[in-house]
Amino acid sequence: MKLKETKKTDIGNRIAQARKDCGMTQSGLADKLDVTFQAVSLWERGETLPDTDNLISLADELHVSVSALVEDRGGYIFKNRKNIYDWTHMKNFVKFTATAKKMRNTLMALPFAIKAHDGQKRKRSDIPYIYHPLNLACHCLAMGIDDDAIIAACLLHDTVEDCGCNCDELPVDEETRELVRLMTHEKDDAKRDQIMRKYYKGLASNPKAALIKCVDRCNNLTTMSWGLSRERIFRCIDETEKYILPLLKTVKSEPDYNNAAWLLQYQMESTLDIYKRLM
Repeated sequence: MKLKETKKTDIGNRIAQARKDCGMTQSGLADKLDVTFQAVSLWERGETLPDTDNLISLADELHVSVSALVEDRGGYIFKNRKNIYDWTHMKNFVKFTATAKKMRNTLMALPFAIKAHDGQKRKRSDIPYIYHPLNLACHCLAMGIDDDAIIAACLLHDTVEDCGCNCDELPVDEETRELVRLMTHEKDDAKRDQIMRKYYKGLASNPKAALIKCVDRCNNLTTMSWGLSRERIFRCIDETEKYILPLLKTVKSEPDYNNAAWLLQYQMESTLDIYKRLM
């Protein structure tokens, strides 16, 4: 059944308004979506509708949700924020804290991680990847965790898996290297279940590694709505419940991390509940 013409016009108007709110021209939007200027013009005039793939891409580029473009919200369109904190602010916070507390590993890991992730972006975005490890480090520090090995491993946790670095070349002590090793796994979709079982068994053997992984998952959960496909979101929810939440038992085995474990559990479970209700 075809949409009523008024519905198509409403969607077109929302696309046009969201584009203007971003300060983007029709030609500029067309270039980002790899479609013709005429296609964007037809969408905005309500003469045609974007297909599913283009609708998802439109929402990404215009920093709004898909539902904000297709549903009648009484004139309300919520714009999504690409990021909350400036990465240089987070970098300075970690650097100043590490300097004050004489955290040698962290001070060595910080410039190494920035260089290793240089040019990398978060999935389906133009956000520098360094936001992610810095978020982990800041998250831990905000919870009162200032263990040098933990903060340094937060900064370095993806350098081996995603940057082609070798653990032996990391400018940190052996404890920190071991945490990075535990945070690293091979990527092979054909053997994923086998790899994940071994990976999480290793994490469960070390309270510090388990803590870092839980903080890592908290950050990934907050960004997976724009960084992952619907199928990957379902997989992430499943793996969080199957593997990540049980790691909290390991985290709690270290009494100093009890408060952090409570906060991490609340954040993960409440975020999962929101996704389940909206998907």
